[in-house]
Amino acid sequence: MKNLLDNRFLAYLTLVLVIIFIWSGINPHDRGVWIVEMTSVLAVFFALLFTYKRFRFSNTAYFIVSLWLTMHAIGAHYTFELVPFGIITDTFGFERNHYDRVAHFVIGLNAFGVAEFFLRKGLANSAKTAAFVGVVTIMAMANAWELLEWAYAEFDGGEVGAAFLGSQGDVWDAQKDMLCDTLGALCAVPIFLFWAKQNQRPNRSARRGGTTAR
Repeated sequence: MKNLLDNRFLAYLTLVLVIIFIWSGINPHDRGVWIVEMTSVLAVFFALLFTYKRFRFSNTAYFIVSLWLTMHAIGAHYTFELVPFGIITDTFGFERNHYDRVAHFVIGLNAFGVAEFFLRKGLANSAKTAAFVGVVTIMAMANAWELLEWAYAEFDGGEVGAAFLGSQGDVWDAQKDMLCDTLGALCAVPIFLFWAKQNQRPNRSARRGGTTAR
């Protein structure tokens, strides 16, 4: 924790996330949905917190994952279907709330963090290869998540499962969600390649995560 506090940006980012998580848990629309949705959020949050000393991602990667954690915590509070997103829905004349689609796009941006891990660990021989791995990983995770949502909805068989699935009557919801994940991952590629060009250090300590990139 001491090393985390040495990074002022991450210290403030962590504090903001904790505040958002607390707000999210105060009188959510459906406590059952909140518990299910926040399970993955808290799992990722604590996994990154406890592995910080072993591998420190760049501040850019932590910021990107914080966007997803924030959007998911908001979705958990309201349920994704009921998040106040009327200004977008009304402006473009959508028939459904597309907050979840935006959240999936943001999830896709985390291809950046995957690519960074592979590059700095020396598991990819170039930034382009690492970026490719990042995109493919996000696509695989998106597929696995949609299967998990479907399985939980079938297991629950009630309103919580339906809210967790979040299809809002769209029979192609899973495919569109995976597309948004993929588009987000593809958008992360040029960002990562620019970052890699500016920050890549071909020394052993960087590959092992010993040096924190910006």
